[in-house]
Amino acid sequence: MANSDLTLDITDIMGLIPHRYPILLVDKIQDIVPGKSATGIKNVTFNEHFFQGHFPGHPVMPGVLIIEALAQTAAAFTMHTLGGDAKNKVVYFMTINDAKFRRPVKPGDILHLKVTLEQQRGPVSRFSGVAEVNGKVVSQAKFSAMIADK
Repeated sequence: MANSDLTLDITDIMGLIPHRYPILLVDKIQDIVPGKSATGIKNVTFNEHFFQGHFPGHPVMPGVLIIEALAQTAAAFTMHTLGGDAKNKVVYFMTINDAKFRRPVKPGDILHLKVTLEQQRGPVSRFSGVAEVNGKVVSQAKFSAMIADK
């Protein structure tokens, strides 16, 4: 069951993962089920640096950044789950598989970044991720990450 009372805001997220502007792509994490799943939120605005060149006159969020946002959600969720054991640790993205891009993401969209822990063996975790806008899938992928010392 999700911990509906727990929401990680941007300050919490920055305390869990090292990403900062302009590459920090998660604004909030909610619907946390410790050790199982969580949902990240990314408010996509026209002020994003990548819209200057992708594409002028037709702004579309790069698909690779949607996948990165899913991975950041998974990393922050993983670090949060570790609690005090996360000190001096970092999560490294390892693999991306079966990535699919279904619809463009544009300024004004709110990305819901749903990540589920599929398997964990030692320091390596495998996730499935689905990004949605207004309940419609815009992207999905399977990916893995490794917890390592800083």
